[in-house]
Amino acid sequence: MSAKAYLSISPEVKQALAAGKPVVALESTIITHGMPYPQNLEMAQNVENVIRQNGAVPATIAIMDGRFCVGVSGEDLERLAQTGGKAAKASRRDVASLLVKGEIAGTTVATTMQIAALAGIHVFATGGIGGVHRGAEDTFDISADLQELSRTPVCVVCAGAKSILDIAKTLEVLETNGVPVLGYGTEDFPAFWARQSGHKVDHRFDDVADIAKVVAMQTDLGMGGVLVANPIPEADALDPAAIEARIAEAIKGAETEGVSRKALTPFLLKRIFELTDGKSLVANIALVENNAKVAAGIAVALAARNDAPKPAVRRA
Repeated sequence: MSAKAYLSISPEVKQALAAGKPVVALESTIITHGMPYPQNLEMAQNVENVIRQNGAVPATIAIMDGRFCVGVSGEDLERLAQTGGKAAKASRRDVASLLVKGEIAGTTVATTMQIAALAGIHVFATGGIGGVHRGAEDTFDISADLQELSRTPVCVVCAGAKSILDIAKTLEVLETNGVPVLGYGTEDFPAFWARQSGHKVDHRFDDVADIAKVVAMQTDLGMGGVLVANPIPEADALDPAAIEARIAEAIKGAETEGVSRKALTPFLLKRIFELTDGKSLVANIALVENNAKVAAGIAVALAARNDAPKPAVRRA
């Protein structure tokens, strides 16, 4: 049985793909593990509306009831949001087990990329990618997102890597894996809540049509994914020094409580939310909506091209 046998694509998304219309994939760990209910449901609906307003069809992706669900909406989206942190957090290693168990799971960047490619979706909007955790020289804690980007032909639009990570090492791993990092309107790689990390992107582009050209070329060449770094809007950005202090405090708390592996990122995000009096969540929502807008623009430009890539095929 092929992997596509486990796909469950909503009628709206299926029709859009068949007609060659622009579609933007959305992850679901931000719904299950990123914020509490009902804020998570409201955020998910608002992000989908942003994509629609900018000419594309949203496709929220999750694992539910033994299926890869593409275009989760209505009662299923409500169920996903209400399940929240009780849901599994599905990275690459978890997929087969979760399908067998029939559990509800939010999909990480890596798993969302896999499922999007399987469905034939080429553009995906998220908040920030996973990467190399601070102290990885001792823990070897490196997100599967980075390797997935090297082999799965999906364009991922993000606000950089989460500030809780070691961004310098994250960029080194992306370079080692041959992942092009494009800056949309910036030469500086953003740091999630902050617009700059002190590190450079590989190439700057100021027009989504040019990014669409790169995505089409990358797919034609069989060279894996493309990472588009889109800074948080200036009005919503947090002060870099202040947020760094809160991150350091949150990491110290995680070490004290012995939190590690897949539980680490949700713990740190929740603690930073508390330490910033909720400002980090407001910024998080703003940057996700901004990424959705840019991703929709890329998807529209890609769909308009005569050489738009055919359904994505992952490299083994």
